[in-house]
Amino acid sequence: SLVAAVVPMFTYLLLIWWLDRNDREPFWLVFLNFFWGGTGAIFLGIIGSLIFQIPLNEVIQEFANDNPSELINLSGAIITAPLVEEFTKGIFLVAMSFSKRFDGVVDGVVYGGAIGLGFGMTENFLYFVTYGETPMAWIAIVVIRTLFSAVMHCLSQATFGAFIGYAKFRSKLVKFIAIPLGFLAAVFLHFAWNLTVSYSETTIIGFAFLILYFVAFFVVFQLAIRSEGLTIRRELHEESQHGIIPQEHLNHLPFVLKRSKYGWCPQGVNQKDYVKTAVTLAIRKNQYKNSTGGRKTEYEKDVAMLRYNIQMMFYNASVNYYSKQT
Repeated sequence: SLVAAVVPMFTYLLLIWWLDRNDREPFWLVFLNFFWGGTGAIFLGIIGSLIFQIPLNEVIQEFANDNPSELINLSGAIITAPLVEEFTKGIFLVAMSFSKRFDGVVDGVVYGGAIGLGFGMTENFLYFVTYGETPMAWIAIVVIRTLFSAVMHCLSQATFGAFIGYAKFRSKLVKFIAIPLGFLAAVFLHFAWNLTVSYSETTIIGFAFLILYFVAFFVVFQLAIRSEGLTIRRELHEESQHGIIPQEHLNHLPFVLKRSKYGWCPQGVNQKDYVKTAVTLAIRKNQYKNSTGGRKTEYEKDVAMLRYNIQMMFYNASVNYYSKQT
């Protein structure tokens, strides 16, 4: 059960991290979000669900005409779980959004998806050891929860993260609207999945809905990655005009596959460091242009430092190259 819970979710995590091809986040930071989902979010989710369910049970027992126990169980799945679990997962995601590393929709999807996968991993393990009473029952629950339930947790928080990433560098009004809307979207996805799979007659609808949502979300994610790539190209083009980036490097730096090839980077310049610094410079410039107040000043300092680092890379490479010739 432990292997069946950990291995698929960690594989999904690596896949999400790999898909962030333009400005890949440090894996330790992505894993930190995954760890929160599998520990802190679960712990707070259990406590929060118990507290939230108490008054809800009282209301159901007061107004339910018959079979209140069934309504109580159903309310836990379709009301308490979506609200409380998306909230406890989202706490860390909102905190992450204040980091400089969180720079848009793509990062929101990666970090949010990581939290959801961590949550799904621990929840899967608890389900596997609790309900897998026979080999066939265990296999069935592993397949369903690995391919659907845990993916739902990933998609719901990734959706919330996308909304947060979209709102980060926009006006306060947009933040006021988009962030709560993103949370409600995450809750709705969770609610719709739990509701449909609670009844055998509608389970197939739940499966179809989640598959269609996954396809649509993946398309949106790819569009966000493409938009991020266009931003990097635009900003690096400006740097080339200012003499920071050589003109010929625009044929390589903005493109994921071309920048990884060897032979275009000047001798003596560490290509990996140069690419990372240049891409980060492009991202920080875009953040600077869309920020205000103290954070704008921080980004401005980062831009100046990154430009200086690139200039020093070329300066040092030039000195080392000519010294070898003599």
